[in-house]
Amino acid sequence: MKKFTSLFRLQNTVYWSLIFGLTSLLGSCGSGEIPLSPTSLNSRYTEEQPALSGNGRFLAFISSRNGVHQLLVYDLQQQSFIRTPGLNRPETITERPSLSYTGRYIVYMTSDQGRPVVALYDRAIQQSQIVTPTYRGWVRNPSISPDGRYIVFETAARGQWDIEVLDRGPTIELDIPNGATVQE
Repeated sequence: MKKFTSLFRLQNTVYWSLIFGLTSLLGSCGSGEIPLSPTSLNSRYTEEQPALSGNGRFLAFISSRNGVHQLLVYDLQQQSFIRTPGLNRPETITERPSLSYTGRYIVYMTSDQGRPVVALYDRAIQQSQIVTPTYRGWVRNPSISPDGRYIVFETAARGQWDIEVLDRGPTIELDIPNGATVQE
C-alpha cells in the first residue's frame, strides 16, 4: 500500500505541475497585451508586408482583419487609421505596398482581369490607377521614389526577371516636405 501511495503522490504532483505550467503558458500568450480597438495597429488577424513612409509617419501594410484581405494605412503620430476610399476593391487582392515620402502616393500589386499589375493610389485625390496596363509579362515587387515621380518593379516580359523604371513625368505633383526645394 505504501508503494501505491507514493506513486499516487508522484502522479498527483506531476499532474498539478503540468496544469500550472500550461496555465502560465496560456496566460502569457493571451490577447491581453494586444489592444483590439478598431484604431489599434495590431489585431488578432494576420498583419504583414509593412512599408514605412520616408518621413516615418505613415505605415502601410496588408491585413486580414474583418475577414477581408486589404491594404491599410496607419498614422503612427495620430495612432489611427487613414481613410483610403477606392484603394481596396472587393474581390481583389492587394500586395507589396510602398509609400512616397509623406505617404501621399502608394504603389502596390493588385490584379486586373486575373493578371498581376502595379497600381498607384494618390491619397490627395483618393483615386487609384493601374500604371502597368501594357506589360505583357508578369510584374512584382513595386517601389516608389520618395518624391513619387519614379516607380520601379520587376518584370518577366523578356522571359527572365528584369528591373523596370517608370518615370511618371516632370508634370506630376511631387511628394516633398513642406518648404523643401526641388533640384533638377
